[in-house]
Amino acid sequence: MPRPAPAQIAYGSATVVCAALAMLLLAPGAPGAALGVIALAALALGVAVALLVPSPRRTRTRRERRRCPAAEGALADQRTPAASLHG
Repeated sequence: MPRPAPAQIAYGSATVVCAALAMLLLAPGAPGAALGVIALAALALGVAVALLVPSPRRTRTRRERRRCPAAEGALADQRTPAASLHG
């Protein structure tokens, strides 16, 4: 399972806090069972937001960047053999 990106964690956490505060402000003096439902709803919303935030693309390694067949072919066409320079 891939690890979540820092942005996913931040968005999910912020969503949990904001959703919980908003629901608590809308239901002041709610009984204990309602607080549990609010907490679970805020947590579920935060997880959904964290999963919907696009994860960053995998960047190419330095070795993959160096070995580009199109660039190697273009460079090979520009090179001249050493024998033709002196011949």
